[in-house]
Amino acid sequence: MSGFPLFSALGPSTRAYILLTLTTMCWGGNAVFSRMAVGEVSPLTLVTLRWASVMVLLLLFAQKDLKRDWHVLKPRLFYVVCMGAIGFTGFNALFYISAYYTTAVNIGILQGTIPIFVLLGAFIVYRMPVSIQQISGVCLTVFGVIVVTSGGSLEKLADLAFNRGDLLLVIACMCYGGYTLALRNKPDVGALAFFSGLAIAAFISCLPLLTYELVTGTAQAPTLKGWILIAAIAILPSFLAQLFFINGVALIGPGRAGIFVNLVPIFASIMAVLFLGEPFHLYHATALALVLGGIWLAERKGKTI
Repeated sequence: MSGFPLFSALGPSTRAYILLTLTTMCWGGNAVFSRMAVGEVSPLTLVTLRWASVMVLLLLFAQKDLKRDWHVLKPRLFYVVCMGAIGFTGFNALFYISAYYTTAVNIGILQGTIPIFVLLGAFIVYRMPVSIQQISGVCLTVFGVIVVTSGGSLEKLADLAFNRGDLLLVIACMCYGGYTLALRNKPDVGALAFFSGLAIAAFISCLPLLTYELVTGTAQAPTLKGWILIAAIAILPSFLAQLFFINGVALIGPGRAGIFVNLVPIFASIMAVLFLGEPFHLYHATALALVLGGIWLAERKGKTI
């Protein structure tokens, strides 16, 4: 977008805000795409074709970056494969499977828990100090997750009857939280080269999942609508959103840029209501407020313990 004169004339912060808002809109739209894909293509086939498409796009646009940094990536191949398998393949496989059992509104709200898993992981793995506000934020977010997974029903909560799709998505968010933490040890290479390595690793790690669908007879080839959705997912949340995010972070830094991730559940909820006609209940609003409020508290510093 820096090639557009009007966009280039804007200040760095304004450009970053536009790029990061577009990023979170794309990521929020992924929740809607996942629900629209139900019945149009099987989930593990979708994940495989998604990363195959992204891999092709990156090899076209990032080939020079990958060649330039290959000598640094090569000794860290095991790390790259694990990151692609967990952060991209694992997260997305659970994400698209969960869409068969829950709503796009729920998916969007529960995606908001990723920063909390990152905070908890940083405390457990790296022994990073936490503040009272951060602990309060974690508790609020967990309560929000309980509200949305129980459908706001005290009876379900008493019987511990939670939605299967919501629980799968919580596990997916834990995977992505672990991936985010492990980025701390990433190789010293360019963002595009690193993303290309992860996309290739993700595609390769998808192949056993695709084989499982084929062997068990649960694979479904994409319909015309399925192919359109795969293209949309590959281009918007997978490719363009990553480029927007990389440039946004470069403009204002990872700390300020990370806050924008909190917009994902908001955009996902709005788009689910507008494009899928999903109901937005009082318990959704309560859970959204708890999750976002918890993240806000968790991102605040204060007296550490």
